[in-house]
Amino acid sequence: MLGITGFTFFLVAVFLLNVTPGPDTAYIVGRSVAQGRGAGIVSALGISAGCIVHTLACAFGLTAILAASATAFTVIKIAGAIYLIYLGVRLIFAKHDDTETARETQNEKATPKSLGQLFAQGFVTNVLNPKVVLFFVSFFPQFVAADSQHKTLAFLALGVVFIAMSTVWNSFVAWIAGSVTERFAGKSGVKKWLDRGVGSAFVGLGIKLATTHR
Repeated sequence: MLGITGFTFFLVAVFLLNVTPGPDTAYIVGRSVAQGRGAGIVSALGISAGCIVHTLACAFGLTAILAASATAFTVIKIAGAIYLIYLGVRLIFAKHDDTETARETQNEKATPKSLGQLFAQGFVTNVLNPKVVLFFVSFFPQFVAADSQHKTLAFLALGVVFIAMSTVWNSFVAWIAGSVTERFAGKSGVKKWLDRGVGSAFVGLGIKLATTHR
C-alpha cells in the first residue's frame, strides 16, 4: 500500500531504535527524575514535535528530488544503507562511561525548567540535531518502492508510525524513570549490550538494503 515495502521490518527497526538509550532518552530520564513524570512526558512530546518537522521535510523534500530522477532515488538508498551500516558499527564499538552518564543526569537535575521550556528544549534539540536529519533521510527511503506513485504519502505514513511508536515508548520511559529506569541509568553494561544488539541489526539492515536488486 502506497508503495511501502518491508513494513514489518520497519516496525522492528523502529522498536529497536527506541529501546536503545540515546541523547533523547537521557534527556527524558534526567527531566523525569529531576522534576517528575509530567516533566518527562512533556519533554517526550517536545522531541516528538521535532520528529514531525523531520517527517514533513523528508516527505516533501525527498519526494521533490526523487520524482525528478529514478537514479537519485537509487543513489540515496545506497547512501542510506551505507550510513545505517556506519551507525550500526558505531553502536557496536561504542564506549560506555558510567561517570559521564552520572554527570549528564546530575546536570539535568541541577537546572529545573518550566513545562514550556522542557517542551521547547526537546523540540529544538531534536530539530537542530544533524544526526536526526541524516537518519530520517537515510532510513525512510529504504522502505519506499522506487516506482511508487505515492512517495509523499508513503513517507508521511512511515513518519506517523515512527512518531507514534517513539511517543509511546518515550512516554513510558518518562513514566517509569523515577523508579526502574533510574536503577539502570548508570549501568553501562545494560546499555552496552543494547547498543550491540541494535547496532548488529542496523548493520544487517544496511547490508540487506545495499545488496538488494532494485
